[in-house]
Amino acid sequence: MYTGKIVFSQVMELLPLHVFHQCVERYSGNFKVKEFTCLDQYLCMAFAQLNCRESLRDIESCLRAQKSKLYHMGIRSSISRNNLANATKVRIYADLACSLIQTARRLYVNESFGMELDNTVYVLDATTIDLCLSIFPWANFRKNKGAIKLHTLLDLRGIIPTFIHISDGKLHEVNTLDIVPLEAGAFHVMDRGYLDFNRLYTISQASAFFVILAKSNLKCRRVSSHAVNKAPGLLCDQLVQIAGFYQAKDYPDMLRRIKHLDKKNDKTMVFLTNNFTLSAMTIAELYRCRWQVELFFRWIKQNLRIKTFYGTSENAVKAQIWIAVSVYSLFAVMKKRLKIEAGLYTILQVLSVTIFEQMTLLQTLADSDCNSESDGNNNQLILFS
Repeated sequence: MYTGKIVFSQVMELLPLHVFHQCVERYSGNFKVKEFTCLDQYLCMAFAQLNCRESLRDIESCLRAQKSKLYHMGIRSSISRNNLANATKVRIYADLACSLIQTARRLYVNESFGMELDNTVYVLDATTIDLCLSIFPWANFRKNKGAIKLHTLLDLRGIIPTFIHISDGKLHEVNTLDIVPLEAGAFHVMDRGYLDFNRLYTISQASAFFVILAKSNLKCRRVSSHAVNKAPGLLCDQLVQIAGFYQAKDYPDMLRRIKHLDKKNDKTMVFLTNNFTLSAMTIAELYRCRWQVELFFRWIKQNLRIKTFYGTSENAVKAQIWIAVSVYSLFAVMKKRLKIEAGLYTILQVLSVTIFEQMTLLQTLADSDCNSESDGNNNQLILFS
């Protein structure tokens, strides 16, 4: 019989504690703290993410019911709602999540995302999380409605969020192009909401590539055309110059315009890109991969606690989101290092009911027969499948 560490402790062993302590020191997180340190706070909130707890009272009740196991979980202080509410350190958890993201990216650097392409491919998009304006008065969105936006740059190799910015609901998506880190040689795939020629020219000047859906009122002048194979749905492949006066000043160089018919949905789409070497069909396929970010948003909203919040302050909301992102990244690291074949959804569900058991992680997932059935929604198998 296995008498070692409980499942929760084995998961948290993958947490880079030296990085966490560096983050705490950087922001003086434990300054004048006598008990319930930042690590205690993180472990409690990570438990809440893994176990789908609904509120601070819920977290307190569950952990107190397992009081004899708190020490083995790494929690050295007593649990109370007051401690959980007052120990919020946003920047510490943000830096920790970024460190875990970098670790996960190194593990998935050779992962395939369905296309034979040497370049890194990022998808930029945002999702809105609705909030009650009377409870979250700082989350400005509309007159009678509050919301925050989660702006995410997703690496398709492993479905890892490499950049995250949390804003109020009023910030338009296109403004995030001013703060998104650009990588030379990488592709940045975006929806039409990010169409701003001045900002696109900045991407081009940084030696990065973009693929973006054009708006229906785009004004451009055709310079030349290339022959295309119309069998897969390609309608045209052109070199164009922007025709609008101000738009032409914002983007003085030529662009590549590709028109593609999605036969499955009977929908025609026009793409703009500054890459002139890849085939037109490859560009269209790159935009099709943009759907991965929608699946990512749907997955984290359904399986992690980022739609209902334990606190009402801006710090509490942001800290909870960053902890959720760190848990997601930790699962990505765990799946790769332990060579777990199960999907991410299955791993999360199995661990949620075995979190206090004394058995090895691999045994936990093997005994659950997690590979015998699908996760229910085949689209979710794309995440670390």
